[in-house]
Amino acid sequence: MEKVLVGLSGGVDSAIAAYILKKQGYDVTCCFMRNWDAFANNDIEGNPTIQNDVCPQEQDYMDAKAVAEHLDLPLLRVDFIKEYWDSVFQTFLNEYEKGRTPNPDILCNKYIKFDAFFDYAMKHGFDKVATGHYCSNETKDGFTYLTRAADQNKDQTYFLCQVPEKALAKTLFPIGNLIKPEVRKLADQLHLESVATKKDSTGICFIGERNFRQFLSNYLPNKEGDIVDIDTGKKIAKHCGVLYYTIGQRKGLHIDHEKGPWFVCGKDVHKNILFVCHTNHREWLYSDSCIVKSINWLVPDLKEIPTKLTCKFRYRQADQDIEIVSFDKDSAMIRYPQKIASVTVGQEAVFYHGHVCLGGGVIEQVFAGDEDLNEKIIQTYKEKISG
Repeated sequence: MEKVLVGLSGGVDSAIAAYILKKQGYDVTCCFMRNWDAFANNDIEGNPTIQNDVCPQEQDYMDAKAVAEHLDLPLLRVDFIKEYWDSVFQTFLNEYEKGRTPNPDILCNKYIKFDAFFDYAMKHGFDKVATGHYCSNETKDGFTYLTRAADQNKDQTYFLCQVPEKALAKTLFPIGNLIKPEVRKLADQLHLESVATKKDSTGICFIGERNFRQFLSNYLPNKEGDIVDIDTGKKIAKHCGVLYYTIGQRKGLHIDHEKGPWFVCGKDVHKNILFVCHTNHREWLYSDSCIVKSINWLVPDLKEIPTKLTCKFRYRQADQDIEIVSFDKDSAMIRYPQKIASVTVGQEAVFYHGHVCLGGGVIEQVFAGDEDLNEKIIQTYKEKISG
């Protein structure tokens, strides 16, 4: 009987994953991960639960404990607070400091769930790990591929694109063939009251819901600067810190005296200028190619990678047709036949061939024609104010 360590988060998905594994005959042990300490990490500003008698993580632990007891499964509790800070959160802050927009969920899966947690399981005599992710995996000719979930609305392969194949090969995804309503229905039938109707977790991975700008101000000081209309070169408002905004952002700009809507289209981090474009001039948001680096290719041989495939540049985005111009084991230059809005440096480009996720990497540069789009925006502004 294979021994499986399942990450039990206190949510409904991992609870049903644990139930399915037990039903399938595995020797199941549950494990709750604690990866964030609000007080130790100075998580004060923007934290809506800082004064609560029971913090959300402790409530999650109690919910996980109730599930484990109900399913008659043992529950371990492990801390990866240092690992999370060093590998996930410090990277997160470093990227924001450069004006880039990282994805903490991808970092969390790469460094915590499928690294620190995975290693913990292997060192403690478990044969495999399991999670409540909506995805699947398939082994063919000795290689394990990451594949999409049955529930396309919940598919989480995007967030798993940086997981190494060696971890995928020893991971079970028990709910990959279920849709979310089926998961909740099963939890209700099993009388798992602590999680059956519990809302899905949102916010920053393992940290939770935060007022994002206030939260970042705990670690990156805000610095007020100008918001500039790129088409006129006119200063039209003030921002509270150029690092706090992302390309394509429409809400929270507070441009009240100029008729909008307005969209963030570029940043000059060194000059602390935020560039916006009007909805009538959204061409500043569109690119036709980009460079992707730090790619984790989930194929046994790079020759398997087709020239034409699809890509997601954001989690909820529909698949976009792309063409790989050139690539190697770490990077790729890709073009898209139809221009795409708000492809953002620092975010992840995730590649697909049908139902198989081929991996993903960090968007390093974005181009419109032969020009770096952000540099083009900065140069256009310089020309306007000098002319």
